[in-house]
Amino acid sequence: MSKQNRQKRAAKAKQRAAKQRQQPSPEQSSAYDFTAPPLPADLIANMLLSASFERAKGDVGAAKECAATLASPRFQGTTRDIETAAHLATDHVFIRVFRDGWLPEDLFQITRRRLDRVAVSYLVDELAAYMRQFAPTIVHPVWRDQLAQIEAVTWWSRDKPQLGQWAAKNVLDLAEALAIVIEVLGLLMTLHPVAVIAPLPGTVKNQKVTAHHGVDEKMLSRVRALLAKAESSSFPEEAEALSAKAQELMTRHALDRVLVEADTSAPAMVGTHRIWLDAPYLDAKSLLVEMVSKANRCRAIFHASWGFMSVLGDENDLESVELLTTSLLLQATKAMLSGGSQTTRGGQSRTRSYRQSFLVAYATRIGERLERTNTTTIAEAPDSARLLPVLVSRQQKVDAEFDIRYPATVGKHVSVSNAAGWGAGTAAADRAQLETRRTVGGS
Repeated sequence: MSKQNRQKRAAKAKQRAAKQRQQPSPEQSSAYDFTAPPLPADLIANMLLSASFERAKGDVGAAKECAATLASPRFQGTTRDIETAAHLATDHVFIRVFRDGWLPEDLFQITRRRLDRVAVSYLVDELAAYMRQFAPTIVHPVWRDQLAQIEAVTWWSRDKPQLGQWAAKNVLDLAEALAIVIEVLGLLMTLHPVAVIAPLPGTVKNQKVTAHHGVDEKMLSRVRALLAKAESSSFPEEAEALSAKAQELMTRHALDRVLVEADTSAPAMVGTHRIWLDAPYLDAKSLLVEMVSKANRCRAIFHASWGFMSVLGDENDLESVELLTTSLLLQATKAMLSGGSQTTRGGQSRTRSYRQSFLVAYATRIGERLERTNTTTIAEAPDSARLLPVLVSRQQKVDAEFDIRYPATVGKHVSVSNAAGWGAGTAAADRAQLETRRTVGGS
């Protein structure tokens, strides 16, 4: 072989070696296959849902493991596809839990109790994003009111996926953001069906934006004005008189509506509200809701595993129950805490038993006060003779609906073991102002 041919063969061999050095090994090819197309958003969404399902079953590492995989440079998916997938997965879970009867405030309260503030902010933002597809006229007022209470509004630019903007706002990288998404979805996947109390968005036709459950806003304004005076008064007697007048006004308005509906043969519609309670002393607080509900011709049941009350009754009565219990719970807690810590002579803590007994006594006494006010108001009504049979009929409808929805309810006793707490709670209930004031998000 000539010298020239040997040089040509050597040059070709050198070129082949250079190409081989540039190519990945078989092991590298399986891990870094850059020629494969990126995964579509719907497939990534399924990965998120699978991880969320594992988290719902109790796998505490599922969220971080899946999030780390998706955020890895090795993963075959663009950041935009991953962000879009998170929104698709969340919408999928929303559709299921909404069909199962849960409402926006329910999801807010559940997430607030089980996860942290950042997780709550993701949930609220996604609720706002989900509702963008529905015109206000096809959304029931209950949904609109609850979304407004939890401040579910679109603050981000619609030119880019919401997840990235939310993550930047909360100083999160992609892996941290995805882990939170999976935690939220895993929590929502643990929810079991409950009674549907408001139609789904898009199933209501031409609802007026100003509609508000049939409640007389003028009456509520008068009630709030009376109670504002009661709160600002420095004289206990005056405050109690104003508060009692507010409760009387609510009762009289409810009675007037009963007669109007009886004259027009309008059917009494039984609605449902959910009232969320904050720990501790949930059993005692649920007793207060039950007492207020009973005094206002409603029925209540406590869902202990999640910490809320379902209250059934007329919408006007439900509004009174919700506003009144919110106020009374605040008053009771304030009065209870003013008693400070409680100990025995031997130095053992009695604070928990004192506060439990305080709240039970408070609830019992409040129930007695409300019953007395309602009995007096009904007796003094001009058409009391005609009112009584109508009220009985309405109560029967509420009871019948309650029995249909909750056929296997179990009564529960709330223990009282502290005489000082009982006495203090009774005294506080006697001083209580029957005020009705809303709070944002039920907190």
